[in-house]
Amino acid sequence: MKSLRIQIPSLIENIRIVESFIDNAKDRFNIEDDIYGNIMIAVTESVNNAVKHGNKEDKAKNVNLSLFLRENSISFVVEDEGEGFDYNNLQDPTAPENIDRIGGRGIFLMRHLSDEVHFKNDGRCVELIFYFN
Repeated sequence: MKSLRIQIPSLIENIRIVESFIDNAKDRFNIEDDIYGNIMIAVTESVNNAVKHGNKEDKAKNVNLSLFLRENSISFVVEDEGEGFDYNNLQDPTAPENIDRIGGRGIFLMRHLSDEVHFKNDGRCVELIFYFN
């Protein structure tokens, strides 16, 4: 199993570091275009949530991003230093009463673009898994 890791301070502008990390992984591991777009959106959304909601944009706190390449899948693990959240009781962003809300779509997107999503450590850690064809 191959792996890569980066750690970034909790600043929104560091999302471009995450985008570069994913681009480098795409080139290095020959990730196919059909899942690359899903990975880019889901992982950057997850890191964005970790920065904004997990670490409350406190630049003294870091977000860790790890990639694990297996024979038939690639997974990304995003960890923040926040207090966690109740990932079992989230409002449905597609429900009529929530359509106009600004937030709430990140986890929805992550779940729809990834093949598997696993939350750990009271929501401070999320693993996004993508299968190869």
